[in-house]
Amino acid sequence: MQQQRIHFTQKLGELRMQLIRMAALAEQAVRAATRAYLENDTDLAESVVMNDTAINDMEDAIDAFNLELLALDQPMACDLRFIIGSMRLTVNLERIGDECVNLAHRTLFLSTRPPLPPNARMERLCVHVQEMLAKAIRAFVEEDTALAGEICAMDHTADELSLKVLKEAINTMVDETRIVERSVHVIMASRHLERIGDLSTNLAEAVIFIKEGQNVKHRCKG
Repeated sequence: MQQQRIHFTQKLGELRMQLIRMAALAEQAVRAATRAYLENDTDLAESVVMNDTAINDMEDAIDAFNLELLALDQPMACDLRFIIGSMRLTVNLERIGDECVNLAHRTLFLSTRPPLPPNARMERLCVHVQEMLAKAIRAFVEEDTALAGEICAMDHTADELSLKVLKEAINTMVDETRIVERSVHVIMASRHLERIGDLSTNLAEAVIFIKEGQNVKHRCKG
């Protein structure tokens, strides 16, 4: 019995390392996608699209690993919480990858049009969501629920920045109809960034669930 428990603990450690590797891939994707957008780097944007398969493959592998743990090892309550929490983490990390791909596609489209003036709010939003994701990953690695809780407030800032980008783009479209199409893509890009912030908040909520058993989903929105 003790040997089985040791073996199961080793499997949980392996699951944890897989989650950290997937989180690292998602973080790399966010950094690459935001840099590609801000610098109008089409090669980097294309690499984000191509590399998304690695995140998808990680999700599939972790899902299969979790199902095996549930089916064969009959985990105890705290272990079950970790497995369920890891499922939440992988879903949101995969969606972050998808939003990075969406942002990369916006970059590729905008690269075919005359450049828009620099947008300070978009630059702030890019940096802000990078910080949100980095904190969420650190909270998981360090099992730091206090740090996870900070991300909720950061999500409100991301929402506010995205709204300001929207309002600014609308005003620009009213003043100069020639850039309506590009402005719409800027609005959609800000929405992708906002979603990355939302998904990072979901990661933080999963960390709190794993560590404390509290379901804090939806409490940050309102």
